[in-house]
Amino acid sequence: MAHGTFGELLQGVLPDGDLDFLVTFPITHTSVARFEADPTRPDVVVRPPHKIKSRLLAERILRTHGRTGGALTITTTLPEGKGLASSSADLVATARAVGEAMGLRLLEQDIESYLRDIEPTDGVMYPGIVAFYHREVRLREHLGYLPPLTVVGHDSGGMVNTVVFNRSKKPRSDGDKREYQLLLDRLAAAIRAGDLATVGAVATRSAEMNATQSPRRHFGDLLRICRDVGGLGLVLAHSGTNLGILLPGDATEHADEINHIRSACAAFPGTVSVYRSLGPQDRRSGQPRATADHPGT
Repeated sequence: MAHGTFGELLQGVLPDGDLDFLVTFPITHTSVARFEADPTRPDVVVRPPHKIKSRLLAERILRTHGRTGGALTITTTLPEGKGLASSSADLVATARAVGEAMGLRLLEQDIESYLRDIEPTDGVMYPGIVAFYHREVRLREHLGYLPPLTVVGHDSGGMVNTVVFNRSKKPRSDGDKREYQLLLDRLAAAIRAGDLATVGAVATRSAEMNATQSPRRHFGDLLRICRDVGGLGLVLAHSGTNLGILLPGDATEHADEINHIRSACAAFPGTVSVYRSLGPQDRRSGQPRATADHPGT
């Protein structure tokens, strides 16, 4: 099993090494993989059949350990092409299921190494919120968890090929890179302190900076609605179609605000869905702790 992430709390390019990075925002929606080994098969059959990258990953892991084929089944509550890390979650869930079937406990770094040649990947193999070099498929820093949060997401429709999006370099000025470093420092401190107001402000600024290169229809409208309901800010699926309004606490505490958001968004093309952030109480049993590749700043 692997959890998705509602876009990114922050995504950009850092001045040190010109490295692209993102900060995950894990949600409770998941991909679940089940693998049944079959040594009589020379390959892996996958259901649904369009999950080709998951099949290739399963076959790669099996070959590495001298095994052959089997049957892989993936069940997910994450919509595809929307910026919720559906592909990354499928792949991580697949790696865990194949490893479990072989009696192996794959660490996060093992999973990174298997995924590195397949596609740019969100850091969903790690528990909690992490800063992650998604092009290099490498952990930068484990940031921790936040108190419960609700995201009311507006999906503008269509699909985004996240592999193509993430492999195309986004030009950023030196000033932008310095600002991204400052935002990452602010966000890391805010997560550790449980400072939700700063988390919302940083996420909103990240969404604003992304909009200068990839304009989002109704961005200003969503920002106004967020202010109307006293939201913390906007959180963007930088490589997807979702833009969300961030609210503190559980959805049951915000029935009126959610109804207002749904009503206001009815004037725009697209759909509205409600998501819950992933907290330490939701952590996958037995999942190893993350280790930082880069020290905190």
